[in-house]
Amino acid sequence: MDFKKFDAIIDVRSPAEYAEDHIPGAISAPVLDDAERAQIGTLYKQVSPFDAKKLGAALLAKNVAHHIETLFKGKDPAWKPMVYCWRGGKRSGAAAHILREIGWRAETLEGGYKAYRRWVVQQLEILPGKFEFRVIHGPTGSGKSRLLGALARAGAQVLDLEDLAAHRGSVLGNLPERPQPAQKMFESRLLDKLSALDPAKPVYVEGESKKIGQLQVPEAVMARMRASPCVVLETSLEARVTLLLDEYRHFLQDRSLLDAQLDCLVALHGRERIAQWKAIQDWRELVARLLIEHYDPAYRRSSERNFVQLAEAEKLPIAGADDAAFAKAARSLLAGSTVEAA
Repeated sequence: MDFKKFDAIIDVRSPAEYAEDHIPGAISAPVLDDAERAQIGTLYKQVSPFDAKKLGAALLAKNVAHHIETLFKGKDPAWKPMVYCWRGGKRSGAAAHILREIGWRAETLEGGYKAYRRWVVQQLEILPGKFEFRVIHGPTGSGKSRLLGALARAGAQVLDLEDLAAHRGSVLGNLPERPQPAQKMFESRLLDKLSALDPAKPVYVEGESKKIGQLQVPEAVMARMRASPCVVLETSLEARVTLLLDEYRHFLQDRSLLDAQLDCLVALHGRERIAQWKAIQDWRELVARLLIEHYDPAYRRSSERNFVQLAEAEKLPIAGADDAAFAKAARSLLAGSTVEAA
């Protein structure tokens, strides 16, 4: 699907439908809000289709008029939007008709969101195989995400799955300021990102498990990553502790949040060890213990089992926890040299 030929993509579905998933960059301009959509559905079933359509037309006209006076107020006569709804039927058809009557060159998406969703699923089965991934590995806290950021700033192609998923990928990985998107939205964002990358150039990606928080990484992406060359970060325990304390500073402000997450590990470590961790008051000591006793063994089990080229991975020393260390490592990696960091 080529959306670039349009000046705007307009999603006329309800706000709840839009929140679950939408074409990246689409403007939410609902012709029926959530309550109105439910009202029309009830009227259709309990009274008659005719009464439902009559009320629906009135509400649609009112809402489209509001959007014309606000969202679309400054658009010139050459404006060319693409309008879509759930199936590409009445809602988008009626809205596009009104826009065309004004003089704008509005078109509808054939098949609507359902057709778009089928296309996303199909593309995520095909597109990953076209890329050359270089997979960044390293135990928790080694700075994999920071290296991806440094690589991006240095001009490399980067696929940051954790950023797309709004999660750091571990049991403590929730981002308090960013709830995770729905699975469908994650896949839309992933396809949008992949579509912007050049298959002729390598793409750097972090070695992830199948799940990032509550989200599943598409199988074709995982298969491509697991078969790709690897780079392993060599970061000292001291630097890893510093990095994690910076990334998880919200736990420093509310210890109860951390204790609640540690309770999720009772089945793995038993109540006695969890109680020991909770009793540690020094943050650096606690983080070091968690790394040594939980994260590092879990990383070794998962990575060695799932990434076939990990044993032959290139080693990349990380000199410290500051931005300069990651900038230097990124330059070294892109230059094809991983000489000892000074």
